[in-house]
Amino acid sequence: MKRLVILGGGYGGLKIALGLLDNQLPEDIQITLVDRNPYHSVKTEFYTIVAGTSAEIDIRMDFPDDKRVQYVYGEINKIDTENEQITFKDSSNIVPYDYLVIGLGCEDNYHGVEGAEKYTHSVQTFANARKAGLAVCNLKAYGKVTIVGAGLSGIEVASEIRESRSDLNIRLLDRGASVLKAFDSKIQEHVADWFVKHDVDILHHSSVEYVEKDGVCNNGICYVNDVTIWTAGVRPNYLVRELPFKKDDQEKVVVNDYYQIPEQQNIYVVGDCASSEHSPSAQLAGQQGEQIAEVLLAVLTDKEPKKPKEIKLKGTLGSLGKSDGFGNMMQKPLTGYLPRLAKSGVLWLNKRH
Repeated sequence: MKRLVILGGGYGGLKIALGLLDNQLPEDIQITLVDRNPYHSVKTEFYTIVAGTSAEIDIRMDFPDDKRVQYVYGEINKIDTENEQITFKDSSNIVPYDYLVIGLGCEDNYHGVEGAEKYTHSVQTFANARKAGLAVCNLKAYGKVTIVGAGLSGIEVASEIRESRSDLNIRLLDRGASVLKAFDSKIQEHVADWFVKHDVDILHHSSVEYVEKDGVCNNGICYVNDVTIWTAGVRPNYLVRELPFKKDDQEKVVVNDYYQIPEQQNIYVVGDCASSEHSPSAQLAGQQGEQIAEVLLAVLTDKEPKKPKEIKLKGTLGSLGKSDGFGNMMQKPLTGYLPRLAKSGVLWLNKRH
């Protein structure tokens, strides 16, 4: 029996499972998928949960119903690579493996800011997004919301909350001189204009010194605040950071051309946990998952795997509420309704698949 365990049912882990199940597998292969939730979470849409503009059922999907895969739900305690087994916090259950895929995603990087972890809300897990949404939706009229970080997540959270609650006072703290500094200037200007028109304050060159229960101190000025949401960077899941393998300067595990850990080639790493020249994204994790599925299919059937091709990303799409957006499409910066429609189309296709 060849025991394959996939840790995480996110974009990478799910693509690997689907890729394997799409093929005729030998009967001696046992697949186990481990996740904290009994469903796949569409993480790129968590901002709608924070704003209360989507029902939870709209952004989760059932895992494949296939007798060739079994599921274990729970919080992982340790990835024991020495004894090749997984242990859990909430039970004495132990899941052994012969082959392991690690796709546990990321968590917030608080950069050592005092009070940030304790007093801010996160959008990195379904449960945390739900808590953030409850806090925002329970605010009384003219409540104050601060979003720390003006990358893609921060932009989508801020704009969606504004569309949901026109009465709220929304402040976006941006470390740089312009929002979305990784995007084309046309997109930056469009997003900045959108926030001006919709009365969202942006504070550039921000440097958060500490966070309190009722406020944020930024560049020596403390702002009274009702809800603070942290979108100022991520790092690999702590379970991955604890592994005794070589990491890059972003704490991601260094892998070879086949997504294997060089020291233990029966272990594969996908998505936010794997060192890559590309920035973390659902699209990247999904493409890596498709390639890992092909590698594993060869390995599990005692064949020589082909070296995966270089990944080519198709661009990035973002939303500004339900009828406006931005993105790089066909290597061109686009703004307005078209990229927003494309983003909705991508979500529809993924859920349909």
